[in-house]
Amino acid sequence: MTDNSTQDARAANGNLVTQLPTDQELVLKVIPMPADCNANGDIFGGWVMAHVDVAGAVLPARYVNGRMATVAVNQFVFKQPVHVGDILSFFAVVTRIGNTSVTVQVEVYAEHMRAQGSYIKVTEASLTYVAIDDKGRPRPIEKSPTKA
Repeated sequence: MTDNSTQDARAANGNLVTQLPTDQELVLKVIPMPADCNANGDIFGGWVMAHVDVAGAVLPARYVNGRMATVAVNQFVFKQPVHVGDILSFFAVVTRIGNTSVTVQVEVYAEHMRAQGSYIKVTEASLTYVAIDDKGRPRPIEKSPTKA
């Protein structure tokens, strides 16, 4: 759990924000539980990565209209630890649309249960998803999304 010293350290680093991104779409919200912790009491990085992958797939799904697969994790940065009970908000924006793939930027913000209204960016990543056919081969995609 987050104690006051952790909150004070985060505030001292100047990482707290009071407003979430308005130029990106909220694609997922989740609260990590005790079973998601490592031996240090922080949430497993792999748990965060899995949720970033799910969140990142939301926007490409509007272009792909079918099967797709994560083809690349172009960048993944853990900026701050995530703690049990943090409310995580995953925001995404499409940064590139290719012939068979879509690249997405995902940012994750944590809001503490006991300090709601203040957020800290905990993770940012860039992922590329490729549209695939029934045999797992890349296939062309539309350049404009279907309605959300």
